[in-house]
Amino acid sequence: MKKTIKINTKGNTDIINITEKVNDILNKSKIKSGIINLFVKGSTLALTTIEYEPGLIKDLKEAFEHIAPENKDYYHNLKWGDGNGFSHIRASLLRPDLTIPFENNKLLLGIWQQIVLIDFDNRPREREIIIKKIS
Repeated sequence: MKKTIKINTKGNTDIINITEKVNDILNKSKIKSGIINLFVKGSTLALTTIEYEPGLIKDLKEAFEHIAPENKDYYHNLKWGDGNGFSHIRASLLRPDLTIPFENNKLLLGIWQQIVLIDFDNRPREREIIIKKIS
């Protein structure tokens, strides 16, 4: 089974909780147990799990700004002139994919874990997440 989720993002380290969208797809499937793999198309995107709460969202954004500041000269910007070198550095520290087991059509996440999409790019876009269930 393969499904796609399309999400409009704001860019600029936009952190979006997609757990419910993934659960909806899982619940509509006839496959009860296995693993689910999520993949985002785009070199400035990442998927991870976090405790999705306002304080941590702010902390995470500040941490990424500290690690790869937006207002720094990057060689990528010199080559392409698009000003998003920082977003590629940030995305490379995480992954474009995530694999999560499920049982009885329920994601096996920790009590405070949610699945998030992070868009590090410097502008809004429509993004696509591919979800594949494997029994």
